[in-house]
Amino acid sequence: MKFSENIAQQSQIQLASSILRQSAGMWESKRRYYTLQNNETQEVVSVLTNQFLEQGSPELLRLAELHQLDDPSSIICGIRSSWESTYLIPSQRKPLTGTTIFGVSGDVLFRDRGFATPKPVTADFYCPNQKTLRLVTEYNGSVFEEEVKLIGSKYRTRQTIISRANEEQMIGQYLETRIAA
Repeated sequence: MKFSENIAQQSQIQLASSILRQSAGMWESKRRYYTLQNNETQEVVSVLTNQFLEQGSPELLRLAELHQLDDPSSIICGIRSSWESTYLIPSQRKPLTGTTIFGVSGDVLFRDRGFATPKPVTADFYCPNQKTLRLVTEYNGSVFEEEVKLIGSKYRTRQTIISRANEEQMIGQYLETRIAA
């Protein structure tokens, strides 16, 4: 790896770490999912609890084991995200709860599960600036393009575009308000 590439990668890791650290806390997430093929819209309200994870935490060591990494300490930081979600049209879906672990190593974000799979997945990431994290995850023939953007200390926006066979299937848009630090 060239010296300039190493500096750029370290800078990306620092930016991602900062964004994850700033995302710690409790958030109310108001989401809207648009299914493009049938024009269906779903609205969801969630309470998210995000805990920043330091390098070497038990959760990140388990994540490294799930991904069969040679060096478990290569995951330098991460976040544990728990949620409780309610669909606004109750007949559509039951309330959902869950937890997932994210960990940063190099230019990869490791996850213990994906958006649409319980299996471990990886995402390529980059930070175009100090407030924005962009991810691209691919599995099961689908591509998930995600963006998390911090707006001050009280708000975040997120957007997810899900594609299959180069055709967009779903768009998820989120406005998240910090409830507690």
